[in-house]
Amino acid sequence: MLRPAMIAGAALVLVAASQSPSSAADDGAPPPPDRVVIDVASVNGSGCPAGTAAVSVAPDNTAFTVSYSDYLAQVGVGSKPTDFRKNCQLGLKVHVPQGWTYAIARADYRGFAHLERGATGMERASYYFQGSPNTTAVSHRFAGPVSENWQTSDVTDVNALVYAPCGVQRILNVNTELRVGAGTSDPATTTSFMAMDSTDGNVNTLYHFAWKECP
Repeated sequence: MLRPAMIAGAALVLVAASQSPSSAADDGAPPPPDRVVIDVASVNGSGCPAGTAAVSVAPDNTAFTVSYSDYLAQVGVGSKPTDFRKNCQLGLKVHVPQGWTYAIARADYRGFAHLERGATGMERASYYFQGSPNTTAVSHRFAGPVSENWQTSDVTDVNALVYAPCGVQRILNVNTELRVGAGTSDPATTTSFMAMDSTDGNVNTLYHFAWKECP
């Protein structure tokens, strides 16, 4: 049986310039030619202790990645009572070229799961701008037995994209959660877990930009 210690730490991987954004992003303007910079304003949560989360912008400004190295929820042997749920709340300052604004068109989440027969897992995420009422979260559920990489995608229709206000700096809040339940498995003899991490060190989460020019 796999153990949490067998999961390799996530490497920070830049998105290649040749990688295409989602179809929702394709309906907007092309990315701005000037460099986009993202600063991490705040990091909170049991899934991202200090120094374990990193952010990087793709060279072509089509997306940005968030990587984690200590984001794991588990139940069973070796687990603490609070380990069944882990979360991370990131506050990001996205510095865009003057005259441009952006929305998040798609978010791809990736990790590794080992769920014993009868155990369950859940990945939940939301992202919204500071002061915005649009905070709908999307959940994806998993059922054991499974022991492999997992990936989910949340896609926003082009007509429902929420853009940052032009000319005003707003924090982009990115919230994620992992949760594992023992279900009908035996937590006294088994361990089930989900990680926002992957055994091959690929990108953990990828957020695709949609761009448009300000009036």
